[in-house]
Amino acid sequence: MNQKEIYEFVNNIDFFSDLEETEKKLLIEKFTVETYNSGIYLFKEDKERKSVYIIYAGDVELLKKTPHKEDQRLFYFTMGDVISEGAFIDNSPHSTSAKTITACTIFSLARTDIELIFAQNPKIGLKISSKLVKVISKRMRSSNMRFVSIGSQYLFGEKRLEHDLLGEKEVSNEVYYGIQTLRALENFDITGVPLSFYPEIPKAFAMVKQAAARANYDLELLDEDVANAIDEACTGILNGKFLKCFVVDMIQGGAGTSTNMNANEVIANAALVNLGYEKGQYEYCHPNNHVNLSQSTNDAYPTAVKIAIIRKNKTLVKALLNLISAFKVKADEFSHVLKMGRTQLQDAVPMTLGQSFEANAITLEEEVERLTSNVNLFLEVNMGATAIGTGINSDPDYTRRVIGHLRDITGMDIVSARNLVEATQDTGAFVMYSSTIKRLAIKLSKISNDLRLLSSGPRAGLNEINLPAVQPGSSIMPGKVNPVIPEVVNQIAFKVIGNDLTVSLAAEAGQLELNVMEPVIIQSIFESMEMLINGMNTLRSSCIVGITANIEHCRSMVMNSIGIVTALNPVIGYEASTQVAKEALETGKSVYELVLEKKLLSKEEIENLLSPENMLKPRKFTKNNN
Repeated sequence: MNQKEIYEFVNNIDFFSDLEETEKKLLIEKFTVETYNSGIYLFKEDKERKSVYIIYAGDVELLKKTPHKEDQRLFYFTMGDVISEGAFIDNSPHSTSAKTITACTIFSLARTDIELIFAQNPKIGLKISSKLVKVISKRMRSSNMRFVSIGSQYLFGEKRLEHDLLGEKEVSNEVYYGIQTLRALENFDITGVPLSFYPEIPKAFAMVKQAAARANYDLELLDEDVANAIDEACTGILNGKFLKCFVVDMIQGGAGTSTNMNANEVIANAALVNLGYEKGQYEYCHPNNHVNLSQSTNDAYPTAVKIAIIRKNKTLVKALLNLISAFKVKADEFSHVLKMGRTQLQDAVPMTLGQSFEANAITLEEEVERLTSNVNLFLEVNMGATAIGTGINSDPDYTRRVIGHLRDITGMDIVSARNLVEATQDTGAFVMYSSTIKRLAIKLSKISNDLRLLSSGPRAGLNEINLPAVQPGSSIMPGKVNPVIPEVVNQIAFKVIGNDLTVSLAAEAGQLELNVMEPVIIQSIFESMEMLINGMNTLRSSCIVGITANIEHCRSMVMNSIGIVTALNPVIGYEASTQVAKEALETGKSVYELVLEKKLLSKEEIENLLSPENMLKPRKFTKNNN
């Protein structure tokens, strides 16, 4: 690649638009052209900035580590985007990581060369700094407005005029959504949580629209170039592109129409760009006439969100399985730790701490089965129903074809509902699934209650286990450490239980041929799933894996407990055992001492019976004649 080709490419990048020709050439002379395979890091979080990168070809994702040390995608960059532009200022550590998604050709400009150029040509440094100020200002403004497009950091105010039923509006030329999405932004500033917060939703809509485009092309209702452009736009969304353009609030009026139109407009404008047109030139690819062809919100929306829940459920189950695994590790670690079992917060009979943790693992394993079973209810969809289930405005063969394409695209065993009128108004699958995640939340809350009780103290409580100390516990009491992780899981459970009630009420509120309350149903379910995933990951990594046992304290409580008298019951009888227990409580004497004193058993007999190890499982007894 020669200098002229590089110059022609860079000359069209808005970031460098303030530079004169000679100034651009000074920068370009120092460019290094590098090629990368997919999956290669350009830079990593917390490492020193060494270069500025300009993407010539390929796609790059910007990643941020979560508290659980997992990479979370923030942005998706493509041809013409500038990355790590902060290196124009200094060599401060990166706050994010950048990794290639596809094979890439990238121009890099080293920090050392930047310093040299700026020292010799201060004007270049001033112009670049001025551009950076605009970039940062735009990022902050976009963030405050709660809606950010992938390329919003390079957005400088050009507008396009769009119209709809209600009139005309100016839409920023940099964004891929249109006038109907803009109206929804104005009308539904409700939760502050946009569709893009849950990437599964935009990606599921891309799958639905892609399947519809392919079906409509099969039926000769879409020209090949338009169908291919829509298909390509949907593939871009599935690869992570345009996700931040899904800006509508999760809760909205209109039965999901704003969400559907957000998807239609983003896909239409992306398709227009693929066709070589400008955004907003809808005569060539229209959000309704082409992207929404043979569809209605009333079949596209529920189909998409069902697919999204199925995909999100995989992440939920993964978090649950990881938590179960952590409990099993502790069950094995604590298998020899004798402790007192309790019922109604009173001493009962001995057990091991390992048995307690194993019970937690088993009860959660049941939920894996429930989640997997109930999420399959979403495989039945009403695609092809259009408005109310009659299939108006669709080809007789459309339903069969669109379902076939959906199966291919999603890899799921999706089927068409037996009766599309019934399926369009029914929300029973959402009710069932919501109750399943509520059941999981209830179990997690019970487990969290137990962890708080077992770790209570440390001097005046049960103090059988120690939870990891993750933060100081009081602003006034020195040395106090609270069980904050189980506490937050309890609170998550309360929210999930409340969301389940919301789903039930919204499902009941359906009227005639449609339930317009589906947006709050979807918001409630996704919020519950997100909180449960984060909560289980936090419980595992910040609590369960670090729990230790106070072994001697656990054993001493067993030996001093009145509860071990239960072991004598099959031998000396219930009445005698009760008398021993009562006297032990009144006198402070041990059960062992009283049984010998009353000559109810010999020393050898009682030591065998009261051996805690013999009380952990069923054993053979002789007939009791008392």
